[in-house]
Amino acid sequence: MLEYAQFVLAPQIVTGLALGVAVILVALGLTIIFGLLDVINMSHGEFYALGAFIALALGQVGLPFWLLLVAVPVLILPIGYAVERGLIQRVFHSEDRHVTTLLLTFGFGLVLEDALRLTFGPNPFKPETPIRGTIEILGTYLPLYRLFMIVVGGLIIAGTALVVYRTRLGAMVRAAAFDRNMAASLGVPVERVYAGAFAFGVALAGLAGVLLAPIYSVFPTMGRDFILMAFTVIIVGGMGSIGGAVIAGLFLTQVQAIASLYISPVWTDPIVFAIMVLMLMVRPQGLRGRLGHA
Repeated sequence: MLEYAQFVLAPQIVTGLALGVAVILVALGLTIIFGLLDVINMSHGEFYALGAFIALALGQVGLPFWLLLVAVPVLILPIGYAVERGLIQRVFHSEDRHVTTLLLTFGFGLVLEDALRLTFGPNPFKPETPIRGTIEILGTYLPLYRLFMIVVGGLIIAGTALVVYRTRLGAMVRAAAFDRNMAASLGVPVERVYAGAFAFGVALAGLAGVLLAPIYSVFPTMGRDFILMAFTVIIVGGMGSIGGAVIAGLFLTQVQAIASLYISPVWTDPIVFAIMVLMLMVRPQGLRGRLGHA
C-alpha cells in the first residue's frame, strides 16, 4: 500500500495539481472577463494557444524560457486591449449584447485559429522541457517541472487575488463590475478598466499556454479541448468568482487525475461534465458569488 501511494498515487496527484494550476489561470481570465464585462469570451482558448505559439516562436530565436514567462503575457496584453476596444466595445451597449458578444468572440477565435494554422502549419510541435529530472520527497520521485508549475502558478493566482481584493486598482475593478454607472460618476474610467481587465484575462490564458507547452504538444486547435475544462471550472465554481474558480479547478483536475488510475482515461471527461451538470441542477449559481459582489 505504501509503495502504491509513493510511486502511483502521489505522482498522479502532483500531475493533477500542475494541470489544475494551468486550468485555474485560464479560468481566472474567463471569470474576470465575465464578472466585469458580463461577456462570455469564446475566443479565450485561442489566446491560450496564441501564448503557446508565441513562446514557441520566441524560443526558437533563442529567448530563454524564464524570459518567456514575462514576455508572452506582456505581448498579449496590447492584443487583448485592442480586441476589447476595437470589437467588443462596438457591440457592448446593444440590446442583445450577450448573444452578439458571444458570436463576435466565437468568430474572432476562428479567425485567430486559422491565422495560427496559416503561420505555423497544422502539424504539432513539442517544445523541450526547461527543467528536467526529478526530486525525491518522502521516498516519492516527482518531476521538477511540474513542481515548478505548481509553485509559479500558485504565486500568480495568489497575486491576482491580492490585486483584485486588496488594492485600489482591484477596488475600481470590483466597483465597475458591481455598478458601472455609479463607478463612472465617482471618476472611475470604466471603459479603460473594462479593456484592461479583458487584456489581463487573456494574458493569463497566454501564460497558461507557455507553462503547458513543454508538457503537451502545441498545435492550432489546442485551445478547444482545454477551454471546455476551463468553462466547466467557472460553472462549478460560480461565474465571476475567483475563489470559486480556484476551488473548482483544483477539485475537478484531481477527480480527473485520480479517476484515470482506476478507469479508462476516456471516461474522466464525462465524469467532470457530469459533476458540472449536477452542480447546475443542485446549485445553478455555482459554489461562490460574482466578482462584483465579493
